[in-house]
Amino acid sequence: MKAIVIPQYTQRLMVGTFVAASFFAPTVQANGAIQQPELDNSAFILIDYDTGTVLAQKNAAQPFPPASLTKMMTSYIIEQRLLSGALKENEPILMTPEAWCKGSSEESCMYVPVNTTAPVIDMLKGIIIQSGNDASKAMAQHIGGSETTFADLMNEEAKKIGMTHTHFMNATGMPQEGHQASAEDLAKLAQAIIKNSKKYYPIYSQKQFTYNGITQGNRNALLFTDPTVDGLKTGHTDEAGYCLVASSKRGDMRLISVIMGTKSVQERADQSRNLLNWGFSNFATKIAAPAQRNYGSVPVNFGAVDKVNVVSKGNLQVLVPKLDQEKISTVVNLPADVKAPLAQGQEVGKLVAMLNGKPVASVPLVAETQVQEAGIFKRMWQHIVVFFKGLF
Repeated sequence: MKAIVIPQYTQRLMVGTFVAASFFAPTVQANGAIQQPELDNSAFILIDYDTGTVLAQKNAAQPFPPASLTKMMTSYIIEQRLLSGALKENEPILMTPEAWCKGSSEESCMYVPVNTTAPVIDMLKGIIIQSGNDASKAMAQHIGGSETTFADLMNEEAKKIGMTHTHFMNATGMPQEGHQASAEDLAKLAQAIIKNSKKYYPIYSQKQFTYNGITQGNRNALLFTDPTVDGLKTGHTDEAGYCLVASSKRGDMRLISVIMGTKSVQERADQSRNLLNWGFSNFATKIAAPAQRNYGSVPVNFGAVDKVNVVSKGNLQVLVPKLDQEKISTVVNLPADVKAPLAQGQEVGKLVAMLNGKPVASVPLVAETQVQEAGIFKRMWQHIVVFFKGLF
């Protein structure tokens, strides 16, 4: 694998181009022989979890009614409050008459009796596994004071995650004017849950949950047929059709699929399964360069030492079509010099992975050691040297 050092006068152009290209999750430039699946639904997207790379999509940025996929945001807020200490797992939550589920065929229920309490951790399981509208509304009331106020918190969190084509009106996903989300945004939400809620993510793969003597199975059929699938959420209303957000990890590679608006339970499972299988069959994760690899040194101005070694902060990981794995090259992007003081681990440059002449991923190059400022006399002498260099 070839490493290229860009001349100093071209470095800024390269970095600027890469940052602009990677501000949004890129769409992988697949080999012409790879054709994305044609799926009969309203919208879908398939992304790589680690890089956010879009492998396939249809109408991914268009908002649609999300049905119970909404509850991913409800559960995410609960999880984050548990992790911060704002909520306790054994904290009792009242099932109010307004939140209580009477068990109609129109909605999913956890079946917590009215005017009784259940602990937060059971409510969370009821939301994720049983898709309980009653648990969702009770938690929304407990956290926000009302479901309307909780929806405001949902929208605030959506902005933090970067969900730009989504607006929540309630905590359940029941049809309501203005309540909508895009497949692209729901994939971002799934990424956030997997990354930021690691302690509670195993709940999303739990196949059943029993509460109040009632056992209900997880509606995500892929959990029962594919051992690599470990989440996340189903949804259905007449308005939204049948929807599913799924995640599968095979080896070092994790993919997230979002399917919206299919015509049946079977179709949403089949389409999700086919989309994930297609992704794993055609793409691979490649470590273009390992973490902590040394990439030489950079001169240090006004430092106690004259140069500092630089190393890659983390693995330079790239998702590419399997046929293009050997076409990856790396670019070492370093300045002509840096100024002391420098902290250990401080970013001084970039290591960029290139495919077909385009940047596809990067990791920071950082100072291997701390560099303190030089003493006053050495700094004075270096200032003189720098001054005279500037004259020529």
